[in-house]
Amino acid sequence: MLLTVWSATRALLMLFVLKVLTLPGPDVTTDVSVIYQGWYEVLRTGSFPLDDVTWQYPPGAAVPVLAPGMLPFLPYPTAFFVLALLTDAVVTLLLVRAGRRPGRRRAGAWTWVVGLPLLGPTAYARYDLMVTALAVAALLVPRLRGPLIGLGALVKVWPVLLLTGVRARSVWVSAGVTAAAVLAAFTLLMPGALAFLAFQRDRGTEVESLGALVFHVARHFGWEGEVMMNYGSVEFLGPYVPLVSRASMALTLLSFAWLLWWRFRARAFGPHTMADAAFAAVLLFTVTSRVISPQYLLWLVGLAAVCLTMRSSRMEPAARVVLAAALATLLEFPLGFSHVVHSDALGITVLLIRNALLVTATALACRALWRDTVPSGSCPARTHA
Repeated sequence: MLLTVWSATRALLMLFVLKVLTLPGPDVTTDVSVIYQGWYEVLRTGSFPLDDVTWQYPPGAAVPVLAPGMLPFLPYPTAFFVLALLTDAVVTLLLVRAGRRPGRRRAGAWTWVVGLPLLGPTAYARYDLMVTALAVAALLVPRLRGPLIGLGALVKVWPVLLLTGVRARSVWVSAGVTAAAVLAAFTLLMPGALAFLAFQRDRGTEVESLGALVFHVARHFGWEGEVMMNYGSVEFLGPYVPLVSRASMALTLLSFAWLLWWRFRARAFGPHTMADAAFAAVLLFTVTSRVISPQYLLWLVGLAAVCLTMRSSRMEPAARVVLAAALATLLEFPLGFSHVVHSDALGITVLLIRNALLVTATALACRALWRDTVPSGSCPARTHA
């Protein structure tokens, strides 16, 4: 049954990204056919895109962008989509195999198989699928955990949050050594390996973020700002936007402080704690970000799937809410994106529902993580796993 559902949903996704079928709204595949392919042409010369402010990723991102070159007999976009399909198959296989172990279940595999297509063709039209695969593999393959986390962080930073619930020093060391070695290699061999830092720093408040809701509503009360393509995303520009962006960054710092406090207080670690902590941490940093792009839900669906392979995980309620948020994201992008950009009633409503679901999932995940690992004042700490 799982294979049947996977085959049917993935065939549908491929039909969409290959444009045999189309959805209303913007063409989600232009990131591949225009942006990624443009980066590919520059990267293959041995340099990073130094003059392109949309290049806001660590140097390891060059690997998935260059990877379609391994299929020279296919056009670049088609090759990218084929690699996305293969990556999806590998993640599914990892989750299925993990679900067969003692103390595990197949709910994780089902979460991935059902959750990924809820995002529509965006799931196959962003290299975030490859990053999520590294994160899933890091959580499910203990012997390669450190190197995979290090590689993931060099591809898109956020996999470093998988270290949140890691106590083994060897994992921290191997992740750091791997990341440092890969970064050093890129820095020595390719000019502009660190250019992404400046481009990322200058981003504003993207129209789908939590903070953007302030300006969506304010536009109906005379706010004199505008919506523009800026640094590779559709952002609000105008009065008070820098203030809201700084507030988002402050909330991110507070989230980091909470995670540090949780680590200090946590005593009861089980086999599920690393995945649960990673899921909660990524949720925190997603909802407080200045940008909540649709592909961010890919990260959350992948981490939710890993959590739900474990019977002892406490993340099932939050995972279910994330799946609902994934569906709401499809309604928001691409289906209703024009309404979001124009801040009309439908756009605000869909965005409010999606972001409210993400906030709810974050609260549920953090509460469950705390209650599962931090002993109450009246109860002794549980035995460490």
